[in-house]
Amino acid sequence: MTQNATSPRSCLRYRAFLILAALASGFVLSPIQGLTLDAALSRTLEKNPEIIQARIALEQAAGRRLVFRSTTLPDVRIQGLAGVQGGKRADEPTIRPFAFARGFFNQPLFDAAMPASRRRGNLEVLIAQQRLNVAIVEQLHTARVAFYTALYNDSLRALGEAQRERLSQNVTTQSERYRAGQTDRAAIMSAQLLERELEPHIQEVERGYEGALLTLAAAMGDDASQPAATLRPDGQLQFATLNYDLGSETSAALSQRADLQLARLLVRAAAEDQRIIAAQYYPALDATITGLGIPVTVRTANSGSALASNDVLSSEIAGGVSMTWRVVDNGKVAGQVARQRAIRETNEISLRQLEANVSLDLKRISNNLHAIEGRWKALSAAVSGAEQNVTVVQRTLVEGLSSQLEFRTAESSFLETKSALLSAAYQQNVARAEWDRTTGRYFQFSNDTGGNSH
Repeated sequence: MTQNATSPRSCLRYRAFLILAALASGFVLSPIQGLTLDAALSRTLEKNPEIIQARIALEQAAGRRLVFRSTTLPDVRIQGLAGVQGGKRADEPTIRPFAFARGFFNQPLFDAAMPASRRRGNLEVLIAQQRLNVAIVEQLHTARVAFYTALYNDSLRALGEAQRERLSQNVTTQSERYRAGQTDRAAIMSAQLLERELEPHIQEVERGYEGALLTLAAAMGDDASQPAATLRPDGQLQFATLNYDLGSETSAALSQRADLQLARLLVRAAAEDQRIIAAQYYPALDATITGLGIPVTVRTANSGSALASNDVLSSEIAGGVSMTWRVVDNGKVAGQVARQRAIRETNEISLRQLEANVSLDLKRISNNLHAIEGRWKALSAAVSGAEQNVTVVQRTLVEGLSSQLEFRTAESSFLETKSALLSAAYQQNVARAEWDRTTGRYFQFSNDTGGNSH
């Protein structure tokens, strides 16, 4: 895997690729000003709690990198002692202060864990970056699907309202025909029953709409207690003809998906941890310097003489090289190495599974898109015929040439066909969102956005 060579400061200035051209084709702006998909994704990127936590974790990773690098840096310590001493001595005060200090300096010269520790520190930052990318991808995808779900349920509600208006007109027409003596009261009851049968469907769609708003508000980090008062998704679901190159898309997904890059980094990090542990088998060389400083105010008697001239005043400094080598392991290091090797192998298996699932997922989504397109074409041809049939039956019902059963059958057929058409458009938009997540288009880490522009 090619490691990103950018510095931690520049890495923090990541850019979220929102695939504006691909997403803009999924909806058409309505004249009413509301929350667009672009605005929803921007607010999610800015205020989503999980994304914010991932950003904080990225800052923490810089501190953990310093911890890994500290094994190669010198270690300096100072010890001090101060107090007072008393007693009667010639030419000296009865009580006087004393102090002395000791210093220790240690610089690793050779340690097999030093190169692995530096690499592990760099990987810690890269892992945090990719975890941020994964959080961005997941939360943007959640917000996008919730936005489409809200549009879908709102479209179904509008369709239900239109149907209810048609059925209400039918009730009014049958009431006028009853007062004119052209029909019986059963026709009015049948027309009212048709109108009331639609009400549960509209209520169910409204509940789905409110649930989608709750999900969207949570993804954007807003107060989800009253989403209807602040969120009004703006647009309409549109169907688009798609033609993806499965081979090139699979290759792009394997190279740029954030979760795959994170899995590869975890494998490398586990390998470096194993090297750091195994480094305890090898000798370590350190340059050491120690010193003792005694101020002139400190008097140290050498032979119990009462004369101050017989005291010894001395400071010292010593340096050298120390070697540490573990001779007998007793299984401590070997057990840690074996455990870390198992972690690395587990990460490798998970990575291979993720890579194998990429092509399978893209094939599944591609087949789903083809099936949705075929269903859309069939429904598009059927919905116009069903609408014309409803218009004809309603007109003949007013003239008394059709029955309520025929009108009910035509109305139900049109409603089911139109709902299925909206469902096909919704399913395609959700499948496209899933395709973008599987191919890694939601987020781009580098500054070059040309490769991901669609």
